[in-house]
Amino acid sequence: MRTIKEKLLEHKQSFKRIQAPSELEGRLRNALQKVPAKPRKKNKALLWVASAAAALILIAGMYQYPAFAYYGAKLLDRNELISFSFSEVAEQGYGQTVNKSKKFDDGSVITINGVIADDNAFLMYYTIDFPAGSKFGPGDRSSHYNVDNLHGFLTDSDPKEGYGNYNHDGSQYKGVYKFEPVSPFSRTLTATFSKWQDNGEQASSAISFKFEANKAMKSIINQKISKSVAVDQGTIHYDTITASPTSTIVRGHYELENKGHPWFFAKTKLLVNGTEVEYWGGRSSNYTNTGFPGFDLEFDVLPTDKIETIELVLENFDGYQKVEEPISLVSPSDQSIRIGGEKLWIRSVTKTDSGYDIVIARKQFIILEADSLSVQAGGNLVPVASISASRPWDLNNGNVLWEQTYSFITSNKPEQLLLDGFKYIKNYDKKITIPVDSKK
Repeated sequence: MRTIKEKLLEHKQSFKRIQAPSELEGRLRNALQKVPAKPRKKNKALLWVASAAAALILIAGMYQYPAFAYYGAKLLDRNELISFSFSEVAEQGYGQTVNKSKKFDDGSVITINGVIADDNAFLMYYTIDFPAGSKFGPGDRSSHYNVDNLHGFLTDSDPKEGYGNYNHDGSQYKGVYKFEPVSPFSRTLTATFSKWQDNGEQASSAISFKFEANKAMKSIINQKISKSVAVDQGTIHYDTITASPTSTIVRGHYELENKGHPWFFAKTKLLVNGTEVEYWGGRSSNYTNTGFPGFDLEFDVLPTDKIETIELVLENFDGYQKVEEPISLVSPSDQSIRIGGEKLWIRSVTKTDSGYDIVIARKQFIILEADSLSVQAGGNLVPVASISASRPWDLNNGNVLWEQTYSFITSNKPEQLLLDGFKYIKNYDKKITIPVDSKK
């Protein structure tokens, strides 16, 4: 049995490792920046604000992360989290039981069964019991019931995604909604549910419940990456990784020549101890800290809490192929023209009432730069006047290409096609290694 002295020493060492959340610093800084400048004689007021901010940071350290020190006995993967009922999840040592209900006028009852909170997401398990005699099935729920948002102190979380199933007779629906993370300072959370009524109007009902932040779960990994990969037209920066008991999120940003989001979303693999972690999907985000467009990549929970190596592999992303030489239009055919590692097909050059139409085929994800596309005709450069929608060209060998008609207004037959280049999905297969904190 441990002595009281040993327990106190363990608590002291744990307290030293406590860190305030990364977003708290930004919130406090923004709040302090809004404080108007004071004359020097009112330094006491300014000192009070600074002291209050320092106290708030101290509270954050003392309140939040002891709350996140809890960790379940077992790692659950995505399928388990969304397919289990909350009672089954709770048996694994996860989450907070809620069991709060509200009744709509039509007799349907919505119950929040329980919640799971961590650094990456807030999962809310709920049940809809339909009025006696009512039965629903797949495809019905989305047009009748919705979960709109989640509110609380320093919390305004939108739903990210949801899952669920009906029971065998269609009288009940059990679902899980995933929200953006909530603030640990929220003592009470309110979820707003809505239902489309037969008259076409929407009825709303809110359910409030006490949030027990001490039941939230600590992340296995929460650290900076600060590594980048060079691509054809800029750089992809991988900034942070947060591996929580419910998911793993890698955040980063793009620094590209066009200063915007890429045409194609990067495909990145996450490897832990050499094993690939299942990718759930990604989304673009506004990266206010850097001023550059950002991205979030979401993966399954890590396969183990005994981490030896973590690697990210950029498989493919926007590529850009310059076209150095004009493309001859003298003998159009269904034969391909190789440019770099890709191919184009000049299928036909046809006279029209207003000029000439050129049909160009390519792979589905090759995008020709229309701004620089022109033809050489009768000694003149003629820009493209219009471009048709893409349509499939079936090669009848298992491959399908995509073709478009490019129209040019000229009385002279085009001799050459000119363009600066085209975008395509390029294989990079570049790997970066994320340092593993051996102290964790």
